Amino acid sequence: MKHIYTSLFIFLCFHFGSTQDAVHNYGTIQIHGNTNVGFHMDLVNDGTFEQNNGLVGFYSDQEALTISGAYMPILFDTEVAVGGGLILETTVNVENNVNLITGDIITEKAATTVYSNFLDNSFYIGESSASKINGYGAMTNKETFMFPVGNEDRLRPLTIESVAINAMAKCAYFFEDPNNSKTLNIDFSTTKKATEFISVSDKEFWRLESDVPSKITLTWDEYSNVGVLGEYLNELKVVGWSKSENQWVNLGNSAVEGGMGYGSVTSETVVPNDYEIFTIGGNDSRLETYATMDLDNYFMTPNGDGANDMLILEGIENSPNNLLEIFNRYGVLVYTQANYQNDFNGQSNRNAVVKRGTGLSSGIYFYILTMHDLRQKHQGYLYISN
Repeated sequence: MKHIYTSLFIFLCFHFGSTQDAVHNYGTIQIHGNTNVGFHMDLVNDGTFEQNNGLVGFYSDQEALTISGAYMPILFDTEVAVGGGLILETTVNVENNVNLITGDIITEKAATTVYSNFLDNSFYIGESSASKINGYGAMTNKETFMFPVGNEDRLRPLTIESVAINAMAKCAYFFEDPNNSKTLNIDFSTTKKATEFISVSDKEFWRLESDVPSKITLTWDEYSNVGVLGEYLNELKVVGWSKSENQWVNLGNSAVEGGMGYGSVTSETVVPNDYEIFTIGGNDSRLETYATMDLDNYFMTPNGDGANDMLILEGIENSPNNLLEIFNRYGVLVYTQANYQNDFNGQSNRNAVVKRGTGLSSGIYFYILTMHDLRQKHQGYLYISN
């Protein structure tokens, strides 16, 4: 026989009236075994609701449901099928699985005090444009996690890959112009940049809290309009509003996938708490006016014999503010270096195709050298023979 155990059944009350019906927990609820419990009305949790094993579901065809109260529930399995959305006025923790069926989990975005929290080994399934977190999601005691965040109509996930276990990270998505964020009541001017050679999206941004060094992967869709940020995928990058510098800075591009309509870009390793918000950046439109010219083709034999071990680009000293990009024959970026100083030794610094620090295989490669000081782009071929 399946049971719902409470410390005192009299403390579990149902409130009825002219407003939304509610279940009000004043005592202790524990769900044992494989018990399934469904809430079809609001939950007010002013007691203990933890040490559960079964499934707690929230169901409503059209109306929204609300979870509130002085104490945070800790659920094992849960599922959400709430047409009007499941509104959290207190944090809800999940230890195992969240099944997102329909309707968003909704939290306040102006503050990070309430969130949907995935503990330890917990996970979720069913995320979509019709069922996600519209507000703050959080993870506890994880290294890697994809936050299923978005706005009313779109799933806009962000992935964090930390160098160590994260005690907690929180994330929310904002489909707002960072120049005029009505939700946060702060302006993050896209004209305030650490370098004039980057552009910053004015379509959207994410907020991410974590004090552990991490790589951050942002996604885009057709509404992101990343085509105005770069002509090619390799020109896209993650940018963040630096708290210390009070401006946008380039956080790099360690990987990029997809196409101009849908895709993702990953930053270099950064500390998220050093930045107020993150968004997608690209090259400044002034780069399109740079003169493009062919440069010599180069030959490398990076075998350590002292001959042709390094890629020595002629005239690089005339433009210390430069960017070197090397692509394989499939058009995949295998090496990139800002302010290049003739120190490429045939090893990749990207993880997209080969492991970072691994020597590139013999073959033909294409390179682009952007020389900002001279407003020029040089391109040519590189032959590597091991």
